[in-house]
Amino acid sequence: MKFIIAFIVMLYATAGWSAEQAAPPPAAVVKGEVLEVKNVDSYSYLRLKTADGEVWAAVSKAPVKKGAKVTIENVMVMNNFESKSLKRKFDKIIFGSLGGAGAGVAGGAMAAAHSGGAPKVDYAGDVKVAKASGPDGKTVAEVVTKSAELKDKTVQVRGKVVKFSASIMGKNWIHLRDGSGSAADNSNDVLVTTLDQANVGDVVLVKGVVRTDKDFGSGYSYKVLIEEAALQK
Repeated sequence: MKFIIAFIVMLYATAGWSAEQAAPPPAAVVKGEVLEVKNVDSYSYLRLKTADGEVWAAVSKAPVKKGAKVTIENVMVMNNFESKSLKRKFDKIIFGSLGGAGAGVAGGAMAAAHSGGAPKVDYAGDVKVAKASGPDGKTVAEVVTKSAELKDKTVQVRGKVVKFSASIMGKNWIHLRDGSGSAADNSNDVLVTTLDQANVGDVVLVKGVVRTDKDFGSGYSYKVLIEEAALQK
């Protein structure tokens, strides 16, 4: 179950939402009556009547009907989100999983897409990519092993996409390799977050900011990653 709360933040990315602030959940479970349902792509947005008043919730798409009594588990509260597909801004919305058997499936999906440690990549071929040019050009291994001195600095890394996970926490998540580093200490792979799209096997030039000791909660913490990245193919 510990993976569920990490998975649920996938839901708010469907319509290109962006987060200004995330608040700790006031409770692990929210119960209420469904007053309104809006389905978008793979997700359902529910306006709920709860003991504490009305609130919007987002869950994996489900055949929920108006008037249904539902339980949202492992909730996370997000403030100031704008949904492009719904063309509205939510002052507050909660993300979670519907109570029941589906919750375990959600957790498993998140674990597969966004595992910690050495990732299970989707590209099994040899990787050998030339280092990015310019003063900000770094190899994957340099970003990983020199993360302390590169913290909060902009870098450019050219590499091959070996894993791509879309729409998690409002971003796309890429594992990038260029042939440098070692699998023994995971210095051969760097995690990149971006709003851009890519396919497994693409060679891309990543320009982003090095972050260190980033903790996303629920056991998903990273010693180093590249965030706010723009991709060029």
